[in-house]
Amino acid sequence: MHQTPLPSVRLTDPRALRAYAHPTRMALVGLLRRDGPLTATQAAQVVGESVASCSFHLRQLAKYGLVEEAGGGRGREKPWQATAMFTSWDTGLQDPPAAAATEALQLAIAERYFELTARWVQQQSQESPQWRQAAQFGDSLLHLTAAELQELGDRVQDLMQPYLERLGDASKRPKDSRPVTLLHLAFPSRITDHDGRTDADA
Repeated sequence: MHQTPLPSVRLTDPRALRAYAHPTRMALVGLLRRDGPLTATQAAQVVGESVASCSFHLRQLAKYGLVEEAGGGRGREKPWQATAMFTSWDTGLQDPPAAAATEALQLAIAERYFELTARWVQQQSQESPQWRQAAQFGDSLLHLTAAELQELGDRVQDLMQPYLERLGDASKRPKDSRPVTLLHLAFPSRITDHDGRTDADA
């Protein structure tokens, strides 16, 4: 059965890539995707920033199409919503400014991943045995071609599709469900540098 893809916003402008790389802005976009629409006041209570700071960052995100006004309210009490459930960008850009902006964004996201992982490690003892057992923490070493890695990623996306539908339709969420972060990290463990040497040769 054909599945309608969830909306995604693609960033191509280096200014947009750099704008999104701010940790508060990433937190705001994630919050609106999960719990929006929200006002700057409501968002500030969750992300731990001032209302003025959240209002400023929301306006910056709106400039690059990541959030938009949801209608109603005034000033800082107007609600905001995310424009899409996912963000994508090209990792193969040759233009130096765009490539540098992409690298900065991905490093910021990697730092965000670490923060989320560390928070779980620190708080997992307070969770129920069911959630502690269900949570996944580890890695696997595989020998793959680039084509096989692409195929594996596509198959994982297919497996997630039924659950992704719940993002935009709360009625499809089981009453005991919770937002779960599933990280997508798969890359060669031997990295080739500009001189053609791998990290094992250093």
